Amino acid sequence: MTDKSEECCPRFDPGPWDEKEHVWKDKSFIKDNVTQLFHIPVNMGRIVTKMLGMIEEADASPPKDEFLMLAYDPSPWRSELYMSVTKEVPGARNVKLSGTFLSKVYDGPYNSVPKWMEDMDRFAASRGKKVLKQYFHYTTCPKCIKKYGHNYCVAFAQVE
Repeated sequence: MTDKSEECCPRFDPGPWDEKEHVWKDKSFIKDNVTQLFHIPVNMGRIVTKMLGMIEEADASPPKDEFLMLAYDPSPWRSELYMSVTKEVPGARNVKLSGTFLSKVYDGPYNSVPKWMEDMDRFAASRGKKVLKQYFHYTTCPKCIKKYGHNYCVAFAQVE
């Protein structure tokens, strides 16, 4: 059995994402909100399925290895979910992200996010930057986490 034969999520390569700087100018995403209870998503599956369906229907899917699903938690009760797209998606909240972002790859359980956020603050400071906002890209679905044996997450810090 090869990874390709039963690929759901492509095998993640940390190289292009670990300790890198990205400059985005009007990078296209669609956005939706996920209800949370103390940062634990309540309706994430439904929202992800809806967003992916809209992207597919609009033929706006980027290549699998370039797809980003960014989560930003402005409060313990709500998360903002951003999915990268190649063009505007009818019926979706289309948004553009611009700025300088530092990225760093982590591998571990989701409850490590607070530690990763502190580490990203230190990483940005070591580069002479100040973090404005942090997003997290969960690279692999729960089934593929088991398949590959890793729970990679890419932290993106928008910096100034």
